[in-house]
Amino acid sequence: MLKHLVSAKIWSLDVGLLILRASCGFMATHGWSKFIHFAERSVKWPDPFHVTPPVSLGLTVFAELVCTLLVVVGLYTRLALVPLIICMAVAVFIIHGDDPFGDKEHALLFLLPYLALMFTGPGKYSLDRVIRKA
Repeated sequence: MLKHLVSAKIWSLDVGLLILRASCGFMATHGWSKFIHFAERSVKWPDPFHVTPPVSLGLTVFAELVCTLLVVVGLYTRLALVPLIICMAVAVFIIHGDDPFGDKEHALLFLLPYLALMFTGPGKYSLDRVIRKA
């Protein structure tokens, strides 16, 4: 009986992590929008690290589009989460640091699941798990 309960908990945890990773995929829509409008946005994009606005925007697109897709499929998940966590932390604490909570709420709603996934890992239903077994 105990073995069955432990097995059910592990299964539900892995399904929960899969759902959490999949929900992070909504960030890709933001990255895609920035990608297709790169030329217009790169002129006045915030540059908190002083690497030029186009480079800052390129790093944001990389995180929001490429890294998000890696997280969704669970490939190099923890590595892909690093740029996403940095990107959302910059949005919350630097870009919107002095703004009201409502202006930073969106970035926080992505930052928190990214942090959770960094601690838990991608779960059983991920390409990371498939690669590790190979």
